Amino acid sequence: MQNNKINKILILGGGTAGWMAAAALSKVLGNDFCQIQLVESEQIGTVGVGEATIPQIQLYNQLLGFDEDEFVRKTQATFKLGIQFVDWDKPGSSYFHAFGDVGKDMDGVHFYQYWLKMRAQGKAAHIDEYTLTAMACHENRFMRSIDAGNSPLSNIAYAFHFDAGLYAKYLRELSEAKGVVRTEGKVVKTNLREDGFIHSVQLDDGNEYQADFFIDCSGFKGVLIEEALQTGYEDWSHWLPCDRAVAVPCASAGEPWSYTRSTARKAGWQWRIPLQNRIGNGHVYCSKYMSDEEATQILLENLDGEALAEPKLLRFVTGKRNKSWNKNCLALGLAAGFMEPLESTSIHLVQSALSKLFSFFPNKNFDQEDIDEYNRQIDFEYERIRDFLILHYYATERNDSPFWDYCRSMPVPPELTQKIEQFKRNGRIARFNNEMFNDLSWFEVMYGQGIRPESYHALVDAFSDEELQRRLDSIKSVVRKSTDYMPGHQEFIDKHCKAEKM
Repeated sequence: MQNNKINKILILGGGTAGWMAAAALSKVLGNDFCQIQLVESEQIGTVGVGEATIPQIQLYNQLLGFDEDEFVRKTQATFKLGIQFVDWDKPGSSYFHAFGDVGKDMDGVHFYQYWLKMRAQGKAAHIDEYTLTAMACHENRFMRSIDAGNSPLSNIAYAFHFDAGLYAKYLRELSEAKGVVRTEGKVVKTNLREDGFIHSVQLDDGNEYQADFFIDCSGFKGVLIEEALQTGYEDWSHWLPCDRAVAVPCASAGEPWSYTRSTARKAGWQWRIPLQNRIGNGHVYCSKYMSDEEATQILLENLDGEALAEPKLLRFVTGKRNKSWNKNCLALGLAAGFMEPLESTSIHLVQSALSKLFSFFPNKNFDQEDIDEYNRQIDFEYERIRDFLILHYYATERNDSPFWDYCRSMPVPPELTQKIEQFKRNGRIARFNNEMFNDLSWFEVMYGQGIRPESYHALVDAFSDEELQRRLDSIKSVVRKSTDYMPGHQEFIDKHCKAEKM
């Protein structure tokens, strides 16, 4: 068998995606397997506003062997237990999409099915009172899991808020220590082979760099995947109509929250991401229904502290490349597609793509069956996340603006319609082929957005109402005691991972 192994990988673009790729590849492959070069231009810069994550990032951190406290300190990070959605169902409404378990499942049936029955009878408290991470969000508490037996304290799901620029810098340090070579420069020409594969890139200083495999992390432009290979883009803006964002950091206001807040506005929504040294803010909106000037004004009027920079305007089209992997080029991050940051999935999509790349890592033959299967799996993940995001816009009672009138009445993908209709009938949620968001996430958002099932799982009636009442009261009591045991979020940071002042 001929040795056809990849000898050199060239990553175009730094930022979060580029340095995540460099760090993971250098860790898994090692410097002896192949050479890894990253080309980036400080003149171009990066988007750098993706500062919230979901719990799956723990897997990436474990792969790289992070010391979590050091990572938190170096990125001015805070901890995240969920997302609070304000005014999404209707003005004045609020709910948490909290990470981790909701209550405690019984006899193989999700807890929320039992809760639905008792809630309809007025015998159950708000769902948050049975959910540890939701209660911790309400009271701004945090701790890592401990060995506490059957207690919810044994399994606390959490993620992070961090400074995207500092995160890229941290990953760069790790990558360069493992032999990744960084080259400063801007690509002015991409040279293709006769078979259409990429041969090399030429930089503005005249130097040319060849590689066997190219990873495009060049942002929305997609210098390699789109400009050179003309892969094409699937536009989803008819389902996710927001196409712009304006972002600005502001001074901290008191102790940092242990959750992200998303507040619906009349033509989009506003994010609030607390870090140790500041708060990240942004207003995502649809330019068809709101001007850049009005969007900026709304953002600046709804900050919790003094703005620390000039507002930064971003333009985007929600969707994905027709192929994330085309010939000997794989796109990551914004070069592969853009899913607006409503559920903090951008960094996860980079991480997931890297995981799949390791499963289908090529040799110089670039087997087309493997590439096709990689693309099928990536497409599936993007499409299911897309449907989850559409749900937030579609399931609403808001009728206070033309934007929300459009969202409330727009046709949606059939897979989403199926999920909603099934939940409406009996509270059941079908999870497609291990899609990223599980049943609990779908339940929290569907119920939070005002969708109410007509019934509940038939097996719930195996318990008497008296027994269910006893069990729900017990779970609520355990969650209350567990929440009381948790220290404050700021208290935990001060003790374990407080960053230096900047």
